[in-house]
Formats: sequence, C-alpha cells, structure tokens
Amino acid sequence: MLSNLVFCLNATVPIFLLMLLGMFFMRVGIFTDDFVRRINSFVFRIALPVLVFYDLCREDFYKVWDLRYVLYCFFSTAAMILLVTGISFLLKNKAHQGEFIQVSYRSSAAILGVTLVVNIYGDSGMTPLMILGVVPLYNIAAVVALSLFQPDRKPLDRERLKKTAREIVTNPIILGVFAGLIWSLLQIPMPSVLDKTVESVARLATPLGIMAMGAAFDLKKALASWREASLSTFLKLFGLCCIFLPIGIAMGFTQDKLVAALIMCGSPTTVSCYVMAREMGHDGTLTASTVMLTTFLSSFSLTFWLFILKSMGLL
Repeated sequence: MLSNLVFCLNATVPIFLLMLLGMFFMRVGIFTDDFVRRINSFVFRIALPVLVFYDLCREDFYKVWDLRYVLYCFFSTAAMILLVTGISFLLKNKAHQGEFIQVSYRSSAAILGVTLVVNIYGDSGMTPLMILGVVPLYNIAAVVALSLFQPDRKPLDRERLKKTAREIVTNPIILGVFAGLIWSLLQIPMPSVLDKTVESVARLATPLGIMAMGAAFDLKKALASWREASLSTFLKLFGLCCIFLPIGIAMGFTQDKLVAALIMCGSPTTVSCYVMAREMGHDGTLTASTVMLTTFLSSFSLTFWLFILKSMGLL
C-alpha cells in the first residue's frame, strides 16, 4: 500500500508544483496576462491535439482488442456525463454549469492511466482500449457542454446548435483524437525523425498548460466557487467510482482492466479541461480549482481504491 501511495504522489505532486510555479512566475512578472493567453491558445490548438494524436497513434488496438470492455468504458463514460449534467442543473450559479460538467467526468486517462498500469503490471495492458472507449467521447462531450452552457446563457436556437456542431467538427483536440485513431488502425509506420519531433511537441502540452493554469488562478474567485469545486472533486474521486467500478466487477473485469477502469472513473481532472474552458469563453476558475483539488487528493484516493480492490482479490 505504501508503494502505491509513493507512486501516486510521484505522479501528482509534480503537477501541483507546476501550478505553484505558474503562480510564482505571474507574481514576479515573468508571465503576463497576454503571454498566458497565448500559451493557452498554443496548447489548445497545437500541443494538446499533438499529444492525444501521439498517445493514440502508437497503440496497437488489434493486438488487445476486446469489444465488450470497450463498450463498457464507452457506455460508463456516457452515463457519467449524463449523471453529472443532471446534477449540474442543481447549481445556483448557472455560469459554472458547463465547467462543472466537464471537470466532474473528465479524467487524466491518457496521461496518468498508462503510467499507473505500467507501474503495476509492467506494460500498458488494457489501458489503450479504455482510451479508445473514452477519449473521443470526453472531447466531444466537453465541446457540447462548454458550448451549450456558456456563461452568457444565450437561448438555444438553430444558430446556436449549428455553432456547436461546427465547434465539434473543427475542434483541434477532437481532430487530433481521430487522426491518432486512424493512424493506429491503418498501422501507418512513423519514421524516427517524425516520431521524435511529434513527441517533443506533445511533451509541451502538460507543463505549459499546468503553468498557464496556475498563472491565471484567482484565489478570491476560487473561494467563491468552493462549493461547486468540492462537489465536483467528490464526484470525480469517489462518487463515480462507487457507481461504475462495481458494474465493471460484476461484468468480470479484473487486473489491468479494472485498474484502467479505476483511472477512467476516479483519476484527477485532466489539465486540458482548463485550456478548453478558457478557449471556449469560460472563466476557468472552477476548472482550475477542481484540477488542483483532485490532483492533490488523488494520491490518497487512488491508493485507497487500489487497496480496496487488492483486498478483494481483484488485482
């Protein structure tokens, strides 16, 4: 159990420290509002799409294909999205609804998922199939939620629906997802020079996105939305796990499949939520607060879930 805690801390504490580093750079004047805005734009339009493309294009989905498991991941994620969307209508501050939906369901599936499973089993196991089942849906649902539930609360009409559909089709991250899937399914070889170049750009997404989020973090606004952030954090780390992990267990999934399902349900909210929220006209404070809370607390919550599953003889 201690080794799992140490691993989780090693995976999440650096993210938390990068946020603090972004705050420090903003405070001493190294970062400016315009510079942070440009970083967010670069991460959203270039680095994140390249990251999801690179994560997906390297996977051999034919080798580990399990339709039943992919469908479990897909429909569980769809149910999570519907559940948190329903809960979002109970919020007093409707301007936070779109952000609340995204941060409550969207996990660090690609970034943390592979690392955690490799640490336990020595290879990525069923994580690529989990990524295939959830990442496209993550991004499409995020665009829909952030478009339909914008802070201005404009009425839903045909023009708004057209705009939402257009944003889904042209969203850079979604384009990166499908480009990666097509590349993998067609088993297109990637020359070493291109592989290293793509990997270098992909590596920029996480540190730049985290520091930009830390730089733009507003403590006063965060305190004003602490109730929503606390609720979304509970749902992300515990609530969804209590509902959807037992379903996976009932379906007979164990070992690496169950660990991948744990990442899908209960890993910290991904940093890309903040980048997407800001680029689509949202304040981003609730998102930043939830990312910080889930990142800090996930070291302990993931260790708790791993201990429970191992005690049940499922890992």
